[in-house]
Amino acid sequence: MVPDQIELHVSRSQIFSGFTRSFDEAEFVLFGVPFDKTSTYRAGSKYAPAAIREASLNIETYSFRSKLDLEDVRICDIGDLHVVDSVDETLRRLSVVEHEILKASKIPIAIGGEHTITFGAIRSFPRDVGIVCFDAHADMRDEYMGEKLMHATFLRRIIESVGSDRIVHIGLRAVCREELAFIEKNHVRHFSMQELKGHGQEEDARNIRRAVSEFEKLYVTIDMDAFDPGFAPGVGNPEPDGMWPDLFFTILTGLCDERVAGLDLVELSPNCDNGVTAPLAAKVLFEAICAVESAKGKTAGK
Repeated sequence: MVPDQIELHVSRSQIFSGFTRSFDEAEFVLFGVPFDKTSTYRAGSKYAPAAIREASLNIETYSFRSKLDLEDVRICDIGDLHVVDSVDETLRRLSVVEHEILKASKIPIAIGGEHTITFGAIRSFPRDVGIVCFDAHADMRDEYMGEKLMHATFLRRIIESVGSDRIVHIGLRAVCREELAFIEKNHVRHFSMQELKGHGQEEDARNIRRAVSEFEKLYVTIDMDAFDPGFAPGVGNPEPDGMWPDLFFTILTGLCDERVAGLDLVELSPNCDNGVTAPLAAKVLFEAICAVESAKGKTAGK
C-alpha cells in the first residue's frame, strides 16, 4: 500500500517503461518532479518526466552491460510530485516523499526537473551518504541572480550541509572563478573532462570506484548536460566538450552497486531536443537500475 504522505503529494501519470509493480513489492520507487522554477537559460525541464516516460516505452529493456532485463526488476512508478511555485515548499514535499520511500526500505529515483531538486532529496538521507554528481557545471556559486538556492548553487548548499568530503563530481568542464576557488579551498574531489580524457575509459572507471570506495551508501545525481551536446542537445545549459555515452555508461555502471540508496536524473529540456536526449535519459535510468539490481543479486549470492 502506498503511504498516505506519498498519495498526498503525487499523482500517477504515464508509466515508466510501461509496467509497474505495487509499492509494497517494489525495490525501486520512481517519481517525476516537473519543476524548473529557477532555470536561467533554456527552461522546460518540467516537461522532462513525461518525455522520459514516453521514450522509455519505445526502447528495449535488456542491459548487455548488466545482463539483466529491466522487466525483471521490481519498479513502482508512483507518478509526479505535486509541485508549486515556491522552491522551498516543492523541496519540502520532495523530501517528505523521499523520506517515506526510504522508510519503506526502498530506493527512490526522482526524474527532474531542474538540478535544485537534488538538494531536497539529499535532506532525507543520512549525512554520511556519499554523493556522486555527474555534471558539466560546478553549481557551487554562493548565489546567482540574487538567489541562494537554485540550480546554479544547489551543490554548494549541499556541501555546506554534509561537507565537501562527501562529494565526488564527475565531468566538470564549466566553472566561474568563484567556484574554482571554492573547489580548491574545500578540496572538492572532482574528475574534470580534461582528466577523464587523459586516461582510458576502464582506468577512469577504476579511479572513480576508488574515489567512492569509502562510502557505505551512495546517492547518484545525473545532470544530462554531463553529456556532450552532440549526444544530448536537449538540455537546459549545454556545454561543449562533454562525455560520450560509452565513457559515461562505463563509469556509471562501474560505480552503481548495492550501496546506491537513491538516484535522480535532471535538466533534460524536451523543447530543445531533437528526439535523442529523452531516449538517452531513459537508457541512463535503465542501465543505472539494472547495475544496482545486478550488484544486489551478486551480493546476495555470496
